[in-house]
Amino acid sequence: MHDPGPPRTTSVGRAVELAPRDPDPGGRYTWTLRDTPNGSDGDVLEPGETSRDDEPVVRLDPDVPGTYVVSLDAPDRTHRQRVRVFPDERRETEIRVPASDLPVPDDAVDRVSVSWRHNDRLLARDRPDREGDEWVLRTRVPPGRHGVSFLANDDRATAKHHVHEVPGPGRPRLSLDAHVEAAEAGTEQTLVVDADVAVPPGSTTDPTDVDVTFLLDDRDIDPEAAARIEDRAEAHRLTIPLPDLPSGHDGPDGSRGVRIHAVPHAERHGAMATVRAAVGESEDVDASGTPGGQGAHGESTHDTESAVRVTDPHARPEWADSPTIYEVYVRSFAGDTLPTTFAEIERRIPYVESLGIDVLWLTPVLASPTEHGYHITDYTRTADDLGSRAAFESLVETCHDAGIRVVFDLVINHTSRDHPAFQMHAAGVEAYRDHYRRADRAFDVTGTDWAEIGEGDMPEYYFDWERIPNLNFDSPTIRQWLLGVVDDWAEVVDGFRADVAWGIPHGFWKEVADRVPDDVLLLDETLPHDPFYGEGEFHLHYDTSLYETLTGIGAGDESADAVADALDRAEWLGFGDLHAQMRYIENHDENRYRTEYGDAAARAAAAVTFTLPGAPMIYAGQERGNEATRGPFRWHDGDNGLTDFHRRLSTLRDAEPSLRSGAVDFDGAAAAVDVVEGDPDRVTAYERRATETGGRDEPSRTDDDADRLFVVINFAPEPATVSIPDRVTTDLFGSESDDGAGARGLDGTVVVESVAVLR
Repeated sequence: MHDPGPPRTTSVGRAVELAPRDPDPGGRYTWTLRDTPNGSDGDVLEPGETSRDDEPVVRLDPDVPGTYVVSLDAPDRTHRQRVRVFPDERRETEIRVPASDLPVPDDAVDRVSVSWRHNDRLLARDRPDREGDEWVLRTRVPPGRHGVSFLANDDRATAKHHVHEVPGPGRPRLSLDAHVEAAEAGTEQTLVVDADVAVPPGSTTDPTDVDVTFLLDDRDIDPEAAARIEDRAEAHRLTIPLPDLPSGHDGPDGSRGVRIHAVPHAERHGAMATVRAAVGESEDVDASGTPGGQGAHGESTHDTESAVRVTDPHARPEWADSPTIYEVYVRSFAGDTLPTTFAEIERRIPYVESLGIDVLWLTPVLASPTEHGYHITDYTRTADDLGSRAAFESLVETCHDAGIRVVFDLVINHTSRDHPAFQMHAAGVEAYRDHYRRADRAFDVTGTDWAEIGEGDMPEYYFDWERIPNLNFDSPTIRQWLLGVVDDWAEVVDGFRADVAWGIPHGFWKEVADRVPDDVLLLDETLPHDPFYGEGEFHLHYDTSLYETLTGIGAGDESADAVADALDRAEWLGFGDLHAQMRYIENHDENRYRTEYGDAAARAAAAVTFTLPGAPMIYAGQERGNEATRGPFRWHDGDNGLTDFHRRLSTLRDAEPSLRSGAVDFDGAAAAVDVVEGDPDRVTAYERRATETGGRDEPSRTDDDADRLFVVINFAPEPATVSIPDRVTTDLFGSESDDGAGARGLDGTVVVESVAVLR
């Protein structure tokens, strides 16, 4: 009941939070460090921030690489957990911003603060030094491109955004394939787990030189037995004789199994992959499978002799393998003549269905004093102006009747200051003392009078969000409460979009992922792109890498060929499954792409999201030509041609399996595209082809041209004439100016307005 979850990985300098699962707020918890690597001073456990005299939540801040072993004395029993720590990835660096770049006269700047992921966007924590005509921040961060903002006088309106690059390698990645090898004479059947390792783009490391560490789950097996099995690993393979395979824990189907984790590491370490091997109790239990591969769902083949089934415990729901998502900003969706209610949204579902939508993501629908809904005051009650919970459930049922799944915006990093829990906390009610995180009032950037909070204290908040204080996940009471919120709504909806997912501990999300039903989708808002949220946590991720690239192309700062660089960047970061990305050009937090960059670029960018692997997302109004980010949906005066453009993209994607599940290739024929007439910098091309698992670099499953599509994208306002391979004879998308006439024949060249999809 109180186990702390799977083995964890981190690197020196990056603390990892450890917490009991399904916590009892009234129970007693004590963490003990049992073993440390040579060279550690042992002072690596830091208690969480609560008023309790025990330690329900701790942070392990490792000082040397190696394996740390901790135990948790919980109300049910003592649990064991290992943390595998890799070398420090951080590098010394200097970030320099000219004082003249700040949008404030130099003599009016009293102080500057830095906001970025490496200080959790907590303003006034990091302050650069003034050196001559520059503001300079000296720090240590891992390799990569880091977005950082310098804020004059701690005011976000004065932010100077800067991209700072620290040289160094990317992260390796792996997927797992597991199968049972038949016994030879005098031998036993063996479970074989193979790690398929890939290196980041640009790496000179051979994949065979990447180390792989296999870890059996501490919850499933005796430590000595785990050590014996882990010692059997050779290079990228772990073999386990079936008689040695532990029966492990109870799975959802009643079988007994053990979870096997694997981590790639070279100069840096990558995200963990996992398989579950279940020992069957009857002859019809599956024996082998290919979990963990690109797009895999853990399907297994049958072998009645071995009675072992291998699955991917974190597989995406099959319905969410490559869905088209539609985000609705709830209170503007009815337009400018009617107030939005659940009934009004329900009345418009036939329109959503006509766009070929698979998933409807609704911005928050719970009680809130704000129009946008992200300041929650009651997690059990829907907003009065939208309608009752019964009305919401009717909307969900109507969506289901139309074949549309519903994703709920889960806002649990913070609550509104108007939430009764915060009012009790601020009033000093002891039972609510640990509900919210507190910080030193010296870090306040809002000028708010926090006198009621406590002497010298203020609520912790990100950016300048003083009206939404951060909840305290060090408190078992908070964890139990919010897990209950997830349980409650998981009975109604089909998935969750996790708001500010980056602000909540990884361990909590791992517990959520294990807790919700297998067919519930988890979509993260992680800014920037972070592969570790896919480590047994989320199925789909905001693709900020592609979003930033598309805005750069729209602004003319990058060429259209940078689309390939965006996919390379995701792989460099450590993402292995291209289908685990939600592709978008705008959302409720970003400016409208068309307003910023024009109609031609907006059509091209939307076409990119629909013709790359992953899940394309339309933000309601994108297809109608809305200019305001959160303004009323244009039901009566929208751009019908643009709507039809999106509808045709969705229809074509549904009709062509290679667009939904195939690989993507920017080399070969795609790299040889010749722009006969038009702007070459505004044109890019790539090939989509069917594969076994949908990976980017895997060989084609078939050489049949019917399984290969050639995509050409043009961001320019003027059409581009492009030479095409001889094998290509048909444009499946057709001309955008022929009233949707559809496919047309070709002869050596194609005129591309925004997109051509060629066979």
